[in-house]
Amino acid sequence: MKALVAGAGRLGTQIAQVLAAAQNDVTLVDLDEDRIAELEGGLAVRLLVGDACGPAFLEHAGALTTDLLVAATGRDEDNLVISLLAKRRFAVPRVAARVNDAENSWLFGHRWGVDIAVPAATPLISLIEEATGATDTVALLRLSKAGVNVIETAITSLSRAAGRALADIALPAGTVIATVIRDGQPTVPTPEVRLRPGDELLLVSHTATEQEIHAAFQ
Repeated sequence: MKALVAGAGRLGTQIAQVLAAAQNDVTLVDLDEDRIAELEGGLAVRLLVGDACGPAFLEHAGALTTDLLVAATGRDEDNLVISLLAKRRFAVPRVAARVNDAENSWLFGHRWGVDIAVPAATPLISLIEEATGATDTVALLRLSKAGVNVIETAITSLSRAAGRALADIALPAGTVIATVIRDGQPTVPTPEVRLRPGDELLLVSHTATEQEIHAAFQ
């Protein structure tokens, strides 16, 4: 699947990381040049600086061949414009948009090109489940085209993995850690990263169940 994510804030970056970890072709764009520079080298996605509200830039970013577009900026007006362009001008099959202000929810519908309207407080996994059309429950996302699972787990003070380095944790076969989210920011999961209470992990696996991941970390 080819995905285009507009907005490289916390939500947009997490979405891009999860989709990329599931072996999708992902492009992440943002108007903030410094933010894109900050992410370079830490994500397995294509990074572009530009205004996704502009048709020319969206075309440059690959909107004509995109299967999924996620408008995840912090401005509802931008997300609506991006969604409308994606659907009406580029005929993107599936468009998801973040709703930052609940009072604007009524605008996020098919008239503005939005297939999936996602409140800002919606959990990451639920957002991606809706955006990709997946139907699995709990904290488990199955991307049928990629044939892998994305599983989310959180570290608490009682977790057996708290204080341990990633290199010291035995993962189920066929499982890799896509990202560690710490203090609201995704970090590159290098072997020396030591887990802390409050960390959230997103793991990608071809075979492991949520129970097996829980056993490894909790």
